[in-house]
Amino acid sequence: MSLQTIIILGLILFALTTLARTAIVVPQKTVFIVERLGKYSGTLEAGFHILMPFVDRVAYKHSLKEMVIDVPPQTCITKDNIQVEVDGVLYMQIIDPVKASYGVSDYRFASIQLAQTTMRSEIGKIDLDRTFEEREKINHEIVNAVDKASDPWGIKVTRYEVKNIVPPASIRDAMEKQMRAEREKRALIAESEGEKQAKINRAEGDKQEAIARSEGEKMKRINEAEGRAQEIERVALATAKGIREIAMAISEKGGLDAVNLRIAEQYLGEFGKLAQKNNTMIIPSNLSDVAGIVAAVGRIFSSMKPVEAEEMRKA
Repeated sequence: MSLQTIIILGLILFALTTLARTAIVVPQKTVFIVERLGKYSGTLEAGFHILMPFVDRVAYKHSLKEMVIDVPPQTCITKDNIQVEVDGVLYMQIIDPVKASYGVSDYRFASIQLAQTTMRSEIGKIDLDRTFEEREKINHEIVNAVDKASDPWGIKVTRYEVKNIVPPASIRDAMEKQMRAEREKRALIAESEGEKQAKINRAEGDKQEAIARSEGEKMKRINEAEGRAQEIERVALATAKGIREIAMAISEKGGLDAVNLRIAEQYLGEFGKLAQKNNTMIIPSNLSDVAGIVAAVGRIFSSMKPVEAEEMRKA
């Protein structure tokens, strides 16, 4: 191989190497900061680009996706002088790659330090009990502080979340005892409320039962009274009707004789019953004068005028 051939091959290899180093493909949601002779030259967005050999270079590469940065645990002192260990997660995004490249040497480290400082400050403003209740407020204050401070860096802090708030072991034991006592208190209150409600329900049931029973007894008595009234009315009507029929029968021919016969039969029949039931009998002084008694009763019926009998029948 001649010297000329070697030189040509070397030039071709050099050209290919140079082209490979200057041809750049930028991925989606990524930007490259290009410097020319040490100065900012431009920002390369997603796509294919060719740099000027020996003059341009990629100084910074930034992702425009939202980043999740873990904030390490740190010791904070609450307003009531309790040491707690707090950590969190910071969500941020680059919105200006140039500022992120030249505004601060390490925006990640700076944002973490700022978040920790703000978190210590916010924890120191409140008591231990409120630190668990006011996480949202703490997160909001940290986001505002870090976002405001990171604006010159081209960084947008979207949110911050407190992960853990760990008090000392002695405080945890005291809190656990307090929570256990609170749970027992709630259990006792719930049990007493249940018993109270059960008693109310039973009393209400007894009340409803008594009302229902009294209503039933009331309706029973009303129905019985109405039944007795109807019975009395119907008996009276039947008796009146019977009397009218008897009066009509008496007013007819031979009716008075029939009445006398009937009276005599009943008179003798009643005396016969007395003889069967009792050893001692009360005998009228004029028992032998049955015909006289019957005649006296018959005169009573015969004294009734036919007109009165007719009025009784019509009634």
